[in-house]
Amino acid sequence: MSKGASLIRVVTAYVVAILAGFAWLAWGPNTGHLWLDGLIADLIATVVIFVASRMYKNSSFYDAYWSVIPPLLAFYWWVEADAGVDGVRWWLLMTVMLVWAVRLTGNWVYGFPGLHHEDWRYPLLRDRAGRFELAVDFGAIHLFPTLQVFAGLIPVYLVATRAGEPFGVLDVVAFMVGLGAVAMETIADVQMHRFVATKSSGQVMDRGLWSWSRHPNYFGEFGVWLSFGFFGLAAAPGDWWVLGGAVVMLAMLLGASIPMMEERSLQRRPKYQDVVRRVSRFVPWPPKRSAVG
Repeated sequence: MSKGASLIRVVTAYVVAILAGFAWLAWGPNTGHLWLDGLIADLIATVVIFVASRMYKNSSFYDAYWSVIPPLLAFYWWVEADAGVDGVRWWLLMTVMLVWAVRLTGNWVYGFPGLHHEDWRYPLLRDRAGRFELAVDFGAIHLFPTLQVFAGLIPVYLVATRAGEPFGVLDVVAFMVGLGAVAMETIADVQMHRFVATKSSGQVMDRGLWSWSRHPNYFGEFGVWLSFGFFGLAAAPGDWWVLGGAVVMLAMLLGASIPMMEERSLQRRPKYQDVVRRVSRFVPWPPKRSAVG
Protein backbone atom coordinates (compact mmCIF):
# COMPACT_ATOMS: atom_id res chain seq x y z
CA MET A 1 0.00 0.00 0.00
CA SER A 2 1.38 3.41 -0.97
CA LYS A 3 2.18 6.10 1.58
CA GLY A 4 -0.65 8.30 0.33
CA ALA A 5 -3.26 5.55 0.54
CA SER A 6 -1.96 4.57 3.98
CA LEU A 7 -2.18 8.13 5.28
CA ILE A 8 -5.77 8.41 4.05
CA ARG A 9 -6.68 5.35 6.13
CA VAL A 10 -4.83 6.65 9.18
CA VAL A 11 -6.43 10.10 8.92
CA THR A 12 -9.86 8.51 8.51
CA ALA A 13 -9.32 6.47 11.66
CA TYR A 14 -8.37 9.62 13.57
CA VAL A 15 -11.39 11.53 12.33
CA VAL A 16 -13.65 8.70 13.48
CA ALA A 17 -11.82 8.51 16.83
CA ILE A 18 -12.09 12.24 17.45
CA LEU A 19 -15.78 12.28 16.47
CA ALA A 20 -16.44 9.36 18.82
CA GLY A 21 -14.76 11.21 21.68
CA PHE A 22 -16.67 14.40 20.83
CA ALA A 23 -19.94 12.49 20.76
CA TRP A 24 -19.33 11.43 24.33
CA LEU A 25 -18.54 14.99 25.38
CA ALA A 26 -21.60 16.37 23.60
CA TRP A 27 -24.23 13.74 24.40
CA GLY A 28 -22.80 11.39 27.02
CA PRO A 29 -23.60 11.57 30.74
CA ASN A 30 -22.02 14.54 32.47
CA THR A 31 -19.68 13.32 35.21
CA GLY A 32 -19.45 16.75 36.81
CA HIS A 33 -15.66 16.75 36.34
CA LEU A 34 -14.09 18.18 33.21
CA TRP A 35 -10.94 16.13 33.64
CA LEU A 36 -12.96 12.90 33.86
CA ASP A 37 -15.08 13.82 30.84
CA GLY A 38 -11.87 14.42 28.92
CA LEU A 39 -10.34 11.16 30.09
CA ILE A 40 -13.38 9.11 29.04
CA ALA A 41 -13.43 10.78 25.61
CA ASP A 42 -9.70 10.11 25.33
CA LEU A 43 -10.19 6.43 26.15
CA ILE A 44 -13.06 6.09 23.65
CA ALA A 45 -10.88 7.56 20.91
CA THR A 46 -8.07 5.20 21.92
CA VAL A 47 -10.36 2.20 21.49
CA VAL A 48 -11.27 3.39 17.98
CA ILE A 49 -7.59 3.62 17.04
CA PHE A 50 -6.98 0.20 18.58
CA VAL A 51 -9.76 -1.28 16.42
CA ALA A 52 -8.14 0.28 13.33
CA SER A 53 -4.79 -1.17 14.41
CA ARG A 54 -6.27 -4.65 14.61
CA MET A 55 -8.17 -4.29 11.33
CA TYR A 56 -4.97 -3.46 9.45
CA LYS A 57 -2.70 -5.59 11.65
CA ASN A 58 -0.51 -2.56 12.29
CA SER A 59 -0.27 -0.85 15.67
CA SER A 60 1.56 2.11 14.14
CA PHE A 61 -1.93 3.53 13.69
CA TYR A 62 -1.42 4.75 17.25
CA ASP A 63 1.89 6.56 16.67
CA ALA A 64 0.42 9.99 15.90
CA TYR A 65 -2.03 9.81 18.82
CA TRP A 66 0.74 11.05 21.12
CA SER A 67 0.76 14.49 19.51
CA VAL A 68 -2.69 14.83 17.91
CA ILE A 69 -4.94 14.51 20.97
CA PRO A 70 -3.31 16.80 23.62
CA PRO A 71 -4.16 20.15 21.92
CA LEU A 72 -7.77 19.01 21.42
CA LEU A 73 -8.15 18.09 25.09
CA ALA A 74 -6.50 21.33 26.19
CA PHE A 75 -8.81 23.50 24.12
CA TYR A 76 -11.88 21.52 25.29
CA TRP A 77 -10.97 22.13 28.92
CA TRP A 78 -10.25 25.80 28.35
CA VAL A 79 -13.50 26.47 26.48
CA GLU A 80 -15.71 24.48 28.84
CA ALA A 81 -14.18 25.86 32.05
CA ASP A 82 -14.37 29.51 30.98
CA ALA A 83 -12.55 30.23 34.23
CA GLY A 84 -10.97 33.56 33.40
CA VAL A 85 -7.46 32.12 33.43
CA ASP A 86 -4.39 34.26 32.82
CA GLY A 87 -4.46 34.80 29.06
CA VAL A 88 -0.73 35.32 28.65
CA ARG A 89 0.13 32.10 30.49
CA TRP A 90 -2.49 30.13 28.58
CA TRP A 91 -1.41 31.28 25.13
CA LEU A 92 2.28 30.83 25.86
CA LEU A 93 1.54 27.28 26.99
CA MET A 94 -0.56 26.63 23.90
CA THR A 95 2.15 28.07 21.67
CA VAL A 96 4.57 25.49 23.03
CA MET A 97 1.99 22.72 22.72
CA LEU A 98 0.92 23.56 19.18
CA VAL A 99 4.48 23.98 17.91
CA TRP A 100 5.39 20.68 19.56
CA ALA A 101 2.30 18.88 18.21
CA VAL A 102 2.68 20.13 14.64
CA ARG A 103 6.41 19.34 14.60
CA LEU A 104 6.05 15.86 16.10
CA THR A 105 3.11 14.91 13.90
CA GLY A 106 4.89 16.29 10.83
CA ASN A 107 8.01 14.31 11.67
CA TRP A 108 5.90 11.17 11.95
CA VAL A 109 4.27 11.81 8.57
CA TYR A 110 7.69 12.45 7.00
CA GLY A 111 9.12 9.19 8.29
CA PHE A 112 6.00 7.05 7.76
CA PRO A 113 6.55 4.85 4.68
CA GLY A 114 3.07 3.31 4.67
CA LEU A 115 1.04 0.60 6.34
CA HIS A 116 3.40 -2.06 5.07
CA HIS A 117 5.71 -0.82 7.83
CA GLU A 118 5.17 -1.12 11.58
CA ASP A 119 7.29 0.25 14.42
CA TRP A 120 9.71 -2.59 15.25
CA ARG A 121 8.87 -2.42 18.97
CA TYR A 122 5.23 -3.45 18.53
CA PRO A 123 5.69 -6.94 17.02
CA LEU A 124 8.50 -7.50 19.52
CA LEU A 125 6.15 -6.78 22.43
CA ARG A 126 3.37 -8.91 20.95
CA ASP A 127 5.71 -11.82 20.24
CA ARG A 128 7.05 -11.75 23.78
CA ALA A 129 3.48 -11.79 25.11
CA GLY A 130 2.61 -15.05 23.38
CA ARG A 131 -1.06 -15.92 23.84
CA PHE A 132 -1.60 -12.62 25.65
CA GLU A 133 -0.61 -10.57 22.60
CA LEU A 134 -4.08 -9.01 22.27
CA ALA A 135 -3.96 -7.76 25.85
CA VAL A 136 -0.44 -6.42 25.36
CA ASP A 137 -1.38 -4.77 22.08
CA PHE A 138 -4.24 -2.90 23.73
CA GLY A 139 -2.75 -2.36 27.18
CA ALA A 140 0.93 -1.65 26.51
CA ILE A 141 0.82 -0.15 23.02
CA HIS A 142 -2.46 1.79 23.13
CA LEU A 143 -3.92 2.23 26.62
CA PHE A 144 -0.79 2.84 28.68
CA PRO A 145 0.57 5.63 26.44
CA THR A 146 -2.85 7.31 26.48
CA LEU A 147 -2.90 7.31 30.28
CA GLN A 148 0.72 8.44 30.38
CA VAL A 149 0.09 11.41 28.12
CA PHE A 150 -3.06 12.25 30.08
CA ALA A 151 -0.96 12.35 33.27
CA GLY A 152 1.41 14.73 31.50
CA LEU A 153 -1.55 16.99 30.70
CA ILE A 154 -2.57 17.45 34.34
CA PRO A 155 -0.73 20.80 34.63
CA VAL A 156 -2.31 21.86 31.31
CA TYR A 157 -5.73 21.07 32.78
CA LEU A 158 -4.89 23.17 35.82
CA VAL A 159 -3.83 26.16 33.70
CA ALA A 160 -6.92 25.80 31.50
CA THR A 161 -9.48 25.54 34.29
CA ARG A 162 -8.24 27.61 37.23
CA ALA A 163 -7.67 31.32 37.60
CA GLY A 164 -4.24 30.99 39.18
CA GLU A 165 -1.42 33.32 40.12
CA PRO A 166 -0.56 36.34 37.94
CA PHE A 167 1.88 35.91 35.08
CA GLY A 168 5.44 35.69 36.39
CA VAL A 169 9.05 34.68 35.90
CA LEU A 170 8.31 30.94 36.05
CA ASP A 171 5.98 31.31 33.07
CA VAL A 172 8.84 32.81 31.09
CA VAL A 173 11.11 29.96 32.19
CA ALA A 174 8.46 27.41 31.20
CA PHE A 175 8.06 29.02 27.78
CA MET A 176 11.79 29.12 27.11
CA VAL A 177 12.25 25.52 28.28
CA GLY A 178 9.43 24.40 26.01
CA LEU A 179 10.67 26.19 22.91
CA GLY A 180 14.23 25.06 23.59
CA ALA A 181 13.05 21.47 23.95
CA VAL A 182 11.11 21.58 20.67
CA ALA A 183 14.13 23.12 18.95
CA MET A 184 16.35 20.32 20.27
CA GLU A 185 13.92 17.65 19.04
CA THR A 186 13.74 19.30 15.64
CA ILE A 187 17.50 19.60 15.20
CA ALA A 188 18.05 16.04 16.43
CA ASP A 189 15.47 14.64 14.00
CA VAL A 190 16.85 16.60 11.04
CA GLN A 191 20.36 15.44 11.83
CA MET A 192 19.18 11.83 12.09
CA HIS A 193 17.22 12.01 8.81
CA ARG A 194 20.32 13.30 7.02
CA PHE A 195 22.48 10.61 8.58
CA VAL A 196 20.09 7.80 7.62
CA ALA A 197 19.98 9.09 4.03
CA THR A 198 23.79 8.94 3.63
CA LYS A 199 25.07 6.33 6.11
CA SER A 200 27.03 3.26 5.13
CA SER A 201 26.40 -0.23 6.48
CA GLY A 202 27.15 -0.55 10.20
CA GLN A 203 27.80 3.17 10.65
CA VAL A 204 26.55 4.72 13.89
CA MET A 205 25.24 8.21 14.56
CA ASP A 206 27.57 10.30 16.72
CA ARG A 207 27.39 13.71 15.08
CA GLY A 208 25.86 17.03 16.07
CA LEU A 209 23.56 16.76 19.07
CA TRP A 210 24.00 13.00 18.89
CA SER A 211 27.65 13.43 19.88
CA TRP A 212 26.52 14.93 23.20
CA SER A 213 23.58 12.63 23.93
CA ARG A 214 22.69 9.20 22.58
CA HIS A 215 19.02 10.22 22.69
CA PRO A 216 18.74 14.02 22.28
CA ASN A 217 15.25 13.65 20.79
CA TYR A 218 14.03 11.95 23.95
CA PHE A 219 15.72 14.58 26.10
CA GLY A 220 13.87 17.25 24.13
CA GLU A 221 10.58 15.35 24.50
CA PHE A 222 11.03 15.27 28.26
CA GLY A 223 11.74 19.01 28.18
CA VAL A 224 8.37 19.69 26.57
CA TRP A 225 6.47 17.87 29.33
CA LEU A 226 8.63 19.54 31.96
CA SER A 227 7.66 22.87 30.40
CA PHE A 228 3.97 22.02 30.85
CA GLY A 229 4.71 21.14 34.46
CA PHE A 230 6.38 24.51 35.03
CA PHE A 231 3.35 26.31 33.59
CA GLY A 232 1.15 24.37 36.00
CA LEU A 233 3.44 25.24 38.89
CA ALA A 234 3.33 28.90 37.89
CA ALA A 235 -0.47 28.77 38.05
CA ALA A 236 -0.45 26.98 41.41
CA PRO A 237 2.78 27.78 43.30
CA GLY A 238 3.72 25.13 45.81
CA ASP A 239 1.67 22.37 44.14
CA TRP A 240 4.72 20.34 43.15
CA TRP A 241 2.54 17.35 42.28
CA VAL A 242 1.81 19.00 38.93
CA LEU A 243 5.31 17.88 37.87
CA GLY A 244 4.22 14.25 38.31
CA GLY A 245 3.37 13.87 34.63
CA ALA A 246 6.87 14.93 33.61
CA VAL A 247 8.31 12.45 36.12
CA VAL A 248 6.18 9.68 34.59
CA MET A 249 7.50 10.62 31.14
CA LEU A 250 11.06 10.55 32.40
CA ALA A 251 10.54 7.13 33.98
CA MET A 252 9.12 5.76 30.72
CA LEU A 253 11.99 7.14 28.66
CA LEU A 254 14.73 5.94 31.00
CA GLY A 255 13.07 2.67 31.97
CA ALA A 256 11.56 1.47 28.70
CA SER A 257 12.12 3.47 25.50
CA ILE A 258 15.85 4.06 25.82
CA PRO A 259 16.75 0.52 27.00
CA MET A 260 14.86 -0.97 24.03
CA MET A 261 16.62 1.36 21.59
CA GLU A 262 20.00 0.68 23.16
CA GLU A 263 19.56 -3.09 23.04
CA ARG A 264 18.56 -2.98 19.38
CA SER A 265 21.44 -0.70 18.40
CA LEU A 266 23.99 -2.91 20.16
CA GLN A 267 22.61 -5.98 18.41
CA ARG A 268 22.60 -4.42 14.96
CA ARG A 269 25.71 -2.22 15.10
CA PRO A 270 28.78 -3.47 17.00
CA LYS A 271 30.37 -0.01 16.70
CA TYR A 272 27.59 1.39 18.88
CA GLN A 273 29.44 0.07 21.93
CA ASP A 274 32.05 2.78 21.39
CA VAL A 275 29.28 5.40 21.26
CA VAL A 276 27.93 4.06 24.57
CA ARG A 277 31.39 4.48 26.08
CA ARG A 278 31.90 8.03 24.83
CA VAL A 279 28.48 9.69 24.68
CA SER A 280 26.10 10.56 27.50
CA ARG A 281 23.05 8.33 27.64
CA PHE A 282 20.40 11.04 28.04
CA VAL A 283 21.44 14.47 29.33
CA PRO A 284 23.54 16.31 26.71
CA TRP A 285 27.15 16.41 27.88
CA PRO A 286 30.56 16.89 26.22
CA PRO A 287 31.64 13.52 24.83
CA LYS A 288 34.65 11.61 26.05
CA ARG A 289 37.59 11.27 23.72
CA SER A 290 37.99 8.15 21.64
CA ALA A 291 40.60 5.67 22.80
CA VAL A 292 43.85 5.96 20.91
CA GLY A 293 45.15 2.87 19.10
